[in-house]
Amino acid sequence: MPGTLIKNIGTLVSGDISNPVLDADSIFVSEGRIRQIGKLTQLESLGADTVIDAAGSTITPGLIDSHCHVVFGDFTPRQNQVGFLESEVHGGVTTIISAGEVHLPGRPKDPAGTKALAILAAKSFNNFRPGGAKIIGGAVILEKGLKETDFEEMAREGVKVVGEIGLGSVKFAEDAAPMVKWAKKYGMIVMMHTGGTSIPGSDTVTADQVIAVDPHIACHVNGGPTAVSLQEIRKLVEETSYVLELVHCGNPKAMVEALKLGLKHNALDRFIIGNDAPSGTGVVPLGILRVICMAASLTDVKAEQALCMATGNTSRVFGLDTGFVREGYAADLTAIDAPMGSAGKDALSAIEVGDVPGVSMVMIDGKIEVKVSRNTPPAVRKVKVI
Repeated sequence: MPGTLIKNIGTLVSGDISNPVLDADSIFVSEGRIRQIGKLTQLESLGADTVIDAAGSTITPGLIDSHCHVVFGDFTPRQNQVGFLESEVHGGVTTIISAGEVHLPGRPKDPAGTKALAILAAKSFNNFRPGGAKIIGGAVILEKGLKETDFEEMAREGVKVVGEIGLGSVKFAEDAAPMVKWAKKYGMIVMMHTGGTSIPGSDTVTADQVIAVDPHIACHVNGGPTAVSLQEIRKLVEETSYVLELVHCGNPKAMVEALKLGLKHNALDRFIIGNDAPSGTGVVPLGILRVICMAASLTDVKAEQALCMATGNTSRVFGLDTGFVREGYAADLTAIDAPMGSAGKDALSAIEVGDVPGVSMVMIDGKIEVKVSRNTPPAVRKVKVI
């Protein structure tokens, strides 16, 4: 079978937080998919036409940024910067999810314009792969006047996500709850702003307001950038089953406290990781890796668990075919190792001392998109094509 064999994997992170490390050292990839996972002795007879030596590196599913404010193309008017999406790929990210194209200059706020923007962005990013990254665009911002037929049409035309509620004119339960029910009826994943006001036009959102609206995801529970109180975070962890998002452009202390609660209540499978950028904080190509490092170095979360929060947990919420090292899933894979000079001896131990690992390969749909990251420190062990 023609394909690619990745061998000599030091640690293979699965993406599944219930079983984060696989007992395997090789992966066989064919036609953009993971075909087999196992030991080299099992896979070397498959006759790969390309062999990649991982040289003891850690292989993880490609990271997923659960919260990005894209607009069109690889440009952000928020920070007037080009190439920020492609730059995330150099941070190990292979899939990026829009939380709403809210930064579009002159963004329409009437129902027809709002619907048109979501459909256009969804279709545009379906055809545009900056640096190879998969962009789930077209997260509709809820505005007053949208009707059930609008959600039916948007879903039919490829809109998969409701952007974080609170950024448009629909903010609270009396207007949002009916729309959330329509969105869920047509298979959309619903995100909701949580915490203090982020930009002019948005509002402070409490835990009770989130509960009243009933989204799938409580966005940036550690702040976007201003966090709710610890009492509010506790309510979201203990009294709901919502997915809880942690972001780089937020409050690090609130992130630590949220994860402590997640550990206490055995709820780490509900946590996902995003950037919440571009924002006033800027563009953060290594934001997902940095949150992973903060989670694993400042709390008792293990590095492999933090990696699963940024891969399989997010995949499961959004129903993606990536984010897990599983047979049949897209061959979106990232190779990482301890950065040169780190006190850590491999990727996982480096993450747990707080060091961003070096990325030496990013593969998307079986194709190597990054051979050496321009954004991370150099990895001690480097993947080689032989």
